[in-house]
Amino acid sequence: MIDSALTEEQRDLAEVARRFARERIAPGYMARERDGRIDRDLVSEMGALGLIGADLPEAHGGLGAPAVTTGIAIEAVSYADLNVGYVPLLASLNGQIVARHAAPALAAQWIPRIVSGEALFALALTEPRGGSDAANLQLAAKRDGGDYMIRGEKTSISMADQADAAVVFARTGEATQGARGISAFLVPMDLPGISRTRFRDLGSHAVGRGSIFFDDVRIPAENRLAEEGMGFVQVMQGFDYSRALIGLQVCAAAQASLDESWAYIQEREAFNTPIAQFQGVSFPLAEGEGLIQAVRQLCYHTLRLRDEGRPHTAEAAMCKWLGPKTAVDVIHQCLLTHGHYGWSLDLPHQQRLRDVMGLEIGDGTAQVMKLIVARERAGRVAVQYQAKR
Repeated sequence: MIDSALTEEQRDLAEVARRFARERIAPGYMARERDGRIDRDLVSEMGALGLIGADLPEAHGGLGAPAVTTGIAIEAVSYADLNVGYVPLLASLNGQIVARHAAPALAAQWIPRIVSGEALFALALTEPRGGSDAANLQLAAKRDGGDYMIRGEKTSISMADQADAAVVFARTGEATQGARGISAFLVPMDLPGISRTRFRDLGSHAVGRGSIFFDDVRIPAENRLAEEGMGFVQVMQGFDYSRALIGLQVCAAAQASLDESWAYIQEREAFNTPIAQFQGVSFPLAEGEGLIQAVRQLCYHTLRLRDEGRPHTAEAAMCKWLGPKTAVDVIHQCLLTHGHYGWSLDLPHQQRLRDVMGLEIGDGTAQVMKLIVARERAGRVAVQYQAKR
């Protein structure tokens, strides 16, 4: 986004976020990969600076800011560490669901903890047999007096073993009801009957991904978010938001590699001249700059549509498939530009490449995103035709 289009408050937040990212987040990027954890002290500092949940209600400690402001904070943080950028992203995604659909007492209990960085949230939607078929949930929430009993498994959940609570989507209706039989619950992760695992993944080790098992976990009915059976509607609306934010996450990571590569080719010499003078070296980086800027503007355009209350489902899907794909290609080129140095684990390009690759899968694959765009532009007939082929 062009800085002149920002408000004074947004420019101030951007400056604070960039300085904090540069001084506090960036130096520990590769160390957090080895530790496999998000530093809670770092998260608390982010919360104190207003970098978490800026879009959440002022009554609960947020700034009540527009979605664009959230995007600015996430982009700045992700430039230093894409994984730390997950913290404000998941805070806004889950926090918005809680703010809009939770009982007032429940929202007042949890949203201030999200904004301050005291509580990390996970979004528990995916199941072993579900994947992209998000409406085909098996985890069940059965009524038991004034409570629900939850039984089943969620898998491929980011922050699975670090989250303090999760927004959990469970089937409260019959399987024949499909998406209409799904409800959402706010579930603290320290309840009896909950166990968690962590997967051995290629990247994003600081965030982690794993399964959450619910063995007759008792949840008060007051922890249900909105009416019974409305959970799927909530999560689909949330994904339109998070997909644009993910686009900014990965663009920021690619921009970091581009900036490092531009500096490198001005210093590295071959045949007694800086390699920046060779078009075979500089042109691929120039192409990367253009592509990343184009995706970045698409993401902010999508967030502006959201702020204006206008439809943005197709645009969000474009951000989600085009952003990670473009970022992977650009970071890969930056790694190659560094030659044998780029192949080393001592430089961050390989880590960024692995981290971004995971987002070509998580929150919806490129194929699913393209189906969404086709459906939005041509109607459901486009999806029906594809299914018959």
